[in-house]
Amino acid sequence: MPDNASSAALAASVKILVAGGFGVGKTTMVSAISEIAPLRTEETITELSTGIDDLSGVERKTTTTVALDFGRITLDESLVLYLFGTPGQDRFWFLWDELARGALGAVVLADTRRLENSFAAIDFFERRGLSFAIAVNCFDSSPAYTTDEVRDALDLDAHIPVVLCDARDRSSCKNVLVTLVEHLIDRAGSPVA
Repeated sequence: MPDNASSAALAASVKILVAGGFGVGKTTMVSAISEIAPLRTEETITELSTGIDDLSGVERKTTTTVALDFGRITLDESLVLYLFGTPGQDRFWFLWDELARGALGAVVLADTRRLENSFAAIDFFERRGLSFAIAVNCFDSSPAYTTDEVRDALDLDAHIPVVLCDARDRSSCKNVLVTLVEHLIDRAGSPVA
């Protein structure tokens, strides 16, 4: 019989979605933060997607996620996050319901050059009552906006966190995830209105 005092405590495992429009940096974020080799289901964009996928603003993009991205990050000895990156194109949105099953929260990545592409993801999580945070991926060529300006443009409630990030940078991605986890903890402790 194992001695409970000497047994290592198991870390809590939490499922988090990384969502957003096509080409906002979901695969990049999961790859940058994951402590394991991330699972990616990327395929080459071909001329067959012409007229189906809108490449406006991401004309140089050559691959796309067709199912999910998966990674893991241990925030501390008591909390492990399992990250599921969603596909961004409309034609793969049927997967979102399955990916959202069992998720505790989500990060919605936004690109200020194409901010309107964030509305569908925000609506998806609001309709399901799944808490989320907005992470503005600050692309080199994107206009700089404050978090308050982004909040206003997306018509977000005051309690929804909005943070600026660089999806290529591990510490920036970790800050996004810590912000989301703190938001989830705050929401869990708040009385339901």
